[in-house]
Amino acid sequence: MNKSAFIRARKRILGTNEKMGILPLAVILMLLIGIGFVFIYPILYMMVNSILSPDELADVSVNWVPREIYWGNYRKAIETLDFFTSFLNSVLMSAGPTVLQVTVTSFIGFGLARFRIKGKTLWMVLIISTFLIPDQVTKIPRYVLYHSYGILNTILPSYLPAVLGQGLKSAIFILIYYQFFASYPKALDEAAEIDGCSRFRIFYQIALPTAVPATVLSAVASFVWYWNETSQSTMFFGEKIKTLPMQLGIFTDRYTALYGAADALNEVDRLNEAVTLAGTFLSILPLLLLYLILQRKFMQSVEMTGIAGE
Repeated sequence: MNKSAFIRARKRILGTNEKMGILPLAVILMLLIGIGFVFIYPILYMMVNSILSPDELADVSVNWVPREIYWGNYRKAIETLDFFTSFLNSVLMSAGPTVLQVTVTSFIGFGLARFRIKGKTLWMVLIISTFLIPDQVTKIPRYVLYHSYGILNTILPSYLPAVLGQGLKSAIFILIYYQFFASYPKALDEAAEIDGCSRFRIFYQIALPTAVPATVLSAVASFVWYWNETSQSTMFFGEKIKTLPMQLGIFTDRYTALYGAADALNEVDRLNEAVTLAGTFLSILPLLLLYLILQRKFMQSVEMTGIAGE
């Protein structure tokens, strides 16, 4: 092999400054496949094992490929979760606060970024502190406050904080909007004011359209956090409003109440791993569908905001 052929082969394998070579591309591809497998494996395991019959679940020879699809696990899981009622409760306790939280935090972020406010640094410190202080510290005082107002076991303990800019992890969304609204030149606002635009019109016609990535990211993250919230929900809503994650937390007790104790049941009706996995999959299915629908916009929003998520 002459020198020129060797150089061409080296560039093809290792790459150049302008083009990635075969070896670096293969390494990156293998890393991405490995990372993807780590995240996808639990979902695949859940999906496959949730459709196994009791006989196949106990058969060690059945691995990943069931001989037949057994939907009885999902029937029992739907009944145990009281799925349709719990699903509507989850949507009620997630979608409403999300809309209110995104709307209010966008106003707060715009005000902090575009106006001169006395003590702005102090306000920013206080906003960040609401995120740094653990929820466990404020849970009891909030319970006493909500009890004195007589709003326990209603939707208000979720909706009122969202309206007042103190919803679930609102500080993060305020900072995201603050970053976006502080990034474009104030000359645009001044030009709009000369044309007779009010502050509110500047907000929704100029500022808000530039913050679409922040809105998508905030809406998706807020919805997921509200959906998965169980600690505060159990304390503030009690038995009145049961969401899917709350029902999943008491899945074993509800199954026993519906079907009886394990000792009194036959092998088919006894609670097993497949039924539990079916219930778990049903509780996260709406979030998976939401992510699949908004995947492209969500990933673009993460890239533009620089937020890696939690």
